[in-house]
Amino acid sequence: MSRGAPGPDAAERARIGRIAAALARLYPEARISLDFTNAWECLAATILSAQCTDERVNRVTPALFRAIPDPAAMARADLSKIERLIVTTGFFRQKAKSLQGCAQKIVERFGGKVPRTMDDLVTLPGVGRKTANVILGHVWGEPGMVVDTHVRRLAGRLGFTKHREPDKIELDLQKLLAPADWTPFSMRLILHGRQVCFARRPRCESCVLHADCPRIGVPRA
Repeated sequence: MSRGAPGPDAAERARIGRIAAALARLYPEARISLDFTNAWECLAATILSAQCTDERVNRVTPALFRAIPDPAAMARADLSKIERLIVTTGFFRQKAKSLQGCAQKIVERFGGKVPRTMDDLVTLPGVGRKTANVILGHVWGEPGMVVDTHVRRLAGRLGFTKHREPDKIELDLQKLLAPADWTPFSMRLILHGRQVCFARRPRCESCVLHADCPRIGVPRA
């Protein structure tokens, strides 16, 4: 699937439907595993999750949000304080700059409120389309196709895309499903990538997608 290419035929749509249904049965709760209570906390936690496990982020954010609870506080916080609070998430200097720059932009341009559109979200420092789609889908209830390393890997293995660039993969996946399904489907791909379809040694023999995966190509008896 690519920009300008025709949509999937009936057989391919049926395969996609079976895959989506199987993933929905396996992962009925399709949400990110980051802990947050509001839009700013979700945004900050997602920025911190780059090159870091969600479990580690969830151990860091309670103290961070107690000390620096909102964009206004983050915008004026001492950078070294932010760094100390997030040091265990890795790449903490760059992440601290992203958090503060993001907060400053939110305060200056958006009245201290996390914006609600893709066009506005991607203007924030440290926020790309992946992070923006997390906010759209998990905070604002808008369709958001999140493309991380797991989604990119599984989209290729399952034959949903021939691209490697996240923005092109996002477009290809959007063509396969109704917008209301974008967020849960991408979350389920992430979970399946974490638990079954590993990068190096995927558990193909026990995968519920076995029969519909081009990587295998032989239905189970």
